[in-house]
Amino acid sequence: MDFEQLEVNPRIIMALKKANLRSTRDILKLSDADLQRLTRLSVLDVRSVRAASALACRKSPPVTALQLHRGEFPGLEPGYRLTMGCPVLDRLLRGGVPLVGITELAGESGAGKTQVGLQLCLTVQYPRALGGLGSGAVFICTEDPFPIKRLRQLISLQSKLRPDLPEDLLSQICFSDNIYIKHTADLGALQTCISKRVPVLLSRGLVQLVVVDSVAALFRCEFNSEETVERARHLQAIASSLHHLSHSFCAPVLCINQVGLQAISTHSLTDTKILPALGMSWANQVLVRLMLRRLEGQGSMDGSSSTPRKLEVLFAPHLPRASCLCSIREEGVRGTDSVPLVIGPRDKEHREQLRWTPP
Repeated sequence: MDFEQLEVNPRIIMALKKANLRSTRDILKLSDADLQRLTRLSVLDVRSVRAASALACRKSPPVTALQLHRGEFPGLEPGYRLTMGCPVLDRLLRGGVPLVGITELAGESGAGKTQVGLQLCLTVQYPRALGGLGSGAVFICTEDPFPIKRLRQLISLQSKLRPDLPEDLLSQICFSDNIYIKHTADLGALQTCISKRVPVLLSRGLVQLVVVDSVAALFRCEFNSEETVERARHLQAIASSLHHLSHSFCAPVLCINQVGLQAISTHSLTDTKILPALGMSWANQVLVRLMLRRLEGQGSMDGSSSTPRKLEVLFAPHLPRASCLCSIREEGVRGTDSVPLVIGPRDKEHREQLRWTPP
């Protein structure tokens, strides 16, 4: 922003111009002492111009604790999450998916990652009182065609997945009309989509959830093993755009990721471990990392014919290392009630914190 638009004395504006300062950003980069030395202004003048610059750069007005307590700004409540549509999965994630930041869901092919993304596209359309955000979703496909048949099946069985929902509510929501599907064939199209097209939908209030399926597909086909620096630069650009969307519009972002094998040497033995793709350059951009695995050779523990899965929290600033069993049913992804949450040995102190009851 140009500092000529600041509500300060014109004398101060002239001093800033003589010091070759061109914007409010230049002013805020300097300390009070440096700004006073360059402009030869008094201490009071320096403080006033810095306060006016900070006020001009602020995107939203400040919110008091009393306003949060009254519920006047529910989107800023730290405990609010987007529900997964299942109380067991919500208990694992302490309420659901965070509204701000990137949530990554990694897993092998056929683990059910896309199923989770589709389910969130439906739960986001519920009212806030039922764990949703009362808005739509944008689903960005980078690899496979959008599973429209599966989406229609999930929509028709919402009453079975959430029997607590009133029937008149389900009949009022046109789920398919509130899901916007975007196909991107390369990184340029993906960057254009999330930096130009998706912000339009978010600013108009048409969507409140962004799903990218998958984030690793385009990077694996466009870069070879020798172009790590270039790949990291594009990764940071994509992640920066997604973070900007999430923080600006308080919209959760779910990025579906693939996995790969990494060799791990322990003494004289060499073992392989399944890890999410894209390495540390991408991992440092993720707020919550989840892993969905198929448990081959194990019978279902909930009576369904589906192969059991395990949803695991690999890292998150507000969650312990824990996991629970789940299954992919006709009506959607459901956790297994009969199996308790498995908590890592270092996170036993968080056991009581996982006893979360959805609103």
